[in-house]
Amino acid sequence: MFERFTKSARASVTGAQEAARRLKHDRVGTQHMLLGLLGQPTSVAGRALADLAVTAADVEREILAALAGTPFGVGDAEALSAIGINLDEVRRRIEATFGKDALGRRVRRVKHGPLSGHIPFTPRNKKVLELSLREALALGHNYIGTEHILLGLVREGQGLAMQVLTKLGVSPDVLRTKVLDELRKAG
Repeated sequence: MFERFTKSARASVTGAQEAARRLKHDRVGTQHMLLGLLGQPTSVAGRALADLAVTAADVEREILAALAGTPFGVGDAEALSAIGINLDEVRRRIEATFGKDALGRRVRRVKHGPLSGHIPFTPRNKKVLELSLREALALGHNYIGTEHILLGLVREGQGLAMQVLTKLGVSPDVLRTKVLDELRKAG
């Protein structure tokens, strides 16, 4: 599938991996993909996000705030949610049984230096990449660009990236419309 990715889309995926490394996260989640897209400001997705006043600094601030107090890895909550386990409810029950803060309040991070080598994608982020192909095909495109990845994030709709965007005041419908408008302008 990656052979269909444009140069900007590949750079976004690489940027997502770099964001995960920089934040010392053990998996590449949808939130990292959003940061990767923001790292391509002249791409269709980058322009659409900029038009909606979404900045990398704001996104990173919201990511860190959302993950503060999460004692599990970045992708763990997404993975458990995918199989119907509500991590907040598990945490509540553990704290009711063993006392407040029984799980600690740290995000699992790499202890020594940045991650090197391959960092796996969360299941939800893999789904976003699959949906980006579907978005491209639905638009009649034979390539996958940043716009398709962003539309995949919107279509998936439940990852931390969309939670952050919603918190920043960006609705999925408005974002989708903005991306399609940018595509029309570019075409």
